[in-house]
Amino acid sequence: MTKKLWNAVVAGGAVAVFTAMAAAPADAATGAVSYSQLSINGGKPIVIGIQETVRVPVTFRMTTSRTWRWPPVVYLYRGKGDYWESDSLRSGFGASDDYCPTKGKGSCVINDGWLSISPTVLDANGFAGTWKSGAYLSLPKDDDVSTDLKRSVQVQRATRVTVNAAPEPVVKGKTITVTGKVSRANWETGTYQGYAGRTVSLQFKADGASSYTTVKKVTSGSAGALKTTVKAAKSGTWRWNYYGNSTSGAKASTGDHVAVWSGVRVMHAPRVMHAR
Repeated sequence: MTKKLWNAVVAGGAVAVFTAMAAAPADAATGAVSYSQLSINGGKPIVIGIQETVRVPVTFRMTTSRTWRWPPVVYLYRGKGDYWESDSLRSGFGASDDYCPTKGKGSCVINDGWLSISPTVLDANGFAGTWKSGAYLSLPKDDDVSTDLKRSVQVQRATRVTVNAAPEPVVKGKTITVTGKVSRANWETGTYQGYAGRTVSLQFKADGASSYTTVKKVTSGSAGALKTTVKAAKSGTWRWNYYGNSTSGAKASTGDHVAVWSGVRVMHAPRVMHAR
């Protein structure tokens, strides 16, 4: 995955975009460059599927005594080698240049930066897990400074969860069977595959309620299948909720509504017609 960094600026626009992948950061003090007020995806894990490029919000403040040729680029990396040797994870980085011009010196503030990651750069499921974060600053005369931002980021494989509750409607006290499936992205095959052995919560929200309540927990089968039964008590919506783990994102299914009725029919007296 190690590649040299290329820089490109959108001509005439307010956005600078930096593509390809950088490499390993050096010591944070190298080159008199420091970073503060850092936020990558608001501290939340980065969840990536099999098709859509994920755009992650990034903010930071850079302070340096050096003159730069290009604004800093944030990326994720693993390893501790030099610029050319460690793996780096990024499809592109961009930001408004209102606060961080193409050429400058001193402080530089990025309030609306983004780190983009395409599933096409994820050719191994082992990429899921903990990554370090770094920043690359391009200097004149082909010089540069790479800095360890000392902030870890969790990268996760996206999950999908489905649900079906039947029969519907159902008589109160009868059995409702709730089925579904939990699967997760396989970056090596470009497909979603059943995720076995996962603890998934069956949740219910009664009509008129504002939130779901966990009814029971079920372990997914060998192909990620989910199945359980409950007694019909009141009308409402059923869903499965998987809370994720260090390498797989959290995901709840959509809801499936089931109407519950008493089963008692109201008999109306026949209408009597009077002859005139």
